[in-house]
Amino acid sequence: MSPAMRTVGVDLSASPDKTAVAVLEWFDDRAEVVELAVGCDDAAIRRLVDGATRVGIDSPFGWPDDFVEFVVAHHRGGLPGGRGLDEISRRRPLALRRTDLWVAASGLGRPLSVSADQIAHVAFRCAGLLADLGVEDRVDGWAVEAYPAGALKRWGLTSRGYKRSANRSVLAELVDALCSAAPWLVLGRHDGLMRTDDDAFDAVTTALIARAAELGLTTRPSADDLAVALREGWIHVPECALDSLACG
Repeated sequence: MSPAMRTVGVDLSASPDKTAVAVLEWFDDRAEVVELAVGCDDAAIRRLVDGATRVGIDSPFGWPDDFVEFVVAHHRGGLPGGRGLDEISRRRPLALRRTDLWVAASGLGRPLSVSADQIAHVAFRCAGLLADLGVEDRVDGWAVEAYPAGALKRWGLTSRGYKRSANRSVLAELVDALCSAAPWLVLGRHDGLMRTDDDAFDAVTTALIARAAELGLTTRPSADDLAVALREGWIHVPECALDSLACG
């Protein structure tokens, strides 16, 4: 039987060593993790996303408008004085996108700043990958921006404290909780990797977010935010329970 849908989740890192990709195939009664790879370079990502219905990528898709304008003006020697950037409140628009502010205000986590944290290195790689894949729509394109912590929180699952080798027991418990909340999700031979590698777990979560986006069950920007989000990117957070993703 052919799957009704194929979604892919990319837990992107600046380094291929920390990049994981999950491929889920969706049938009438189940979703199967058919591939789960770690240590993926861009060539591996392009191969694994080929033929996907929808792709989720855990990385910022763009930078804040204010940051881009600020850097360009500074680079060209035209930055006006009197900005008072000794005040953090005046620096915040340079650090956070509209979508970051929305996620934080919704109580779904605090995304890292793409312009002021090391995640910028991930975003550099993501920008190149989006160009390679021909993705131009940063809001609702074939590939969408995902944030696993926000999705996990929305689904009532542990969203923090499961990363790194010291927290493997927490990660294993989180896999059990996910399987209990989504009994239709078949991990198969990839169960062990998800319990020992948080990047692999996040890749599967991101593939679930891609499914939610394809079903129209994620938050889109408001009319006021849309024009900005098309440049800055927009985080897709599920608006539904996990069971709403099930087939059938």
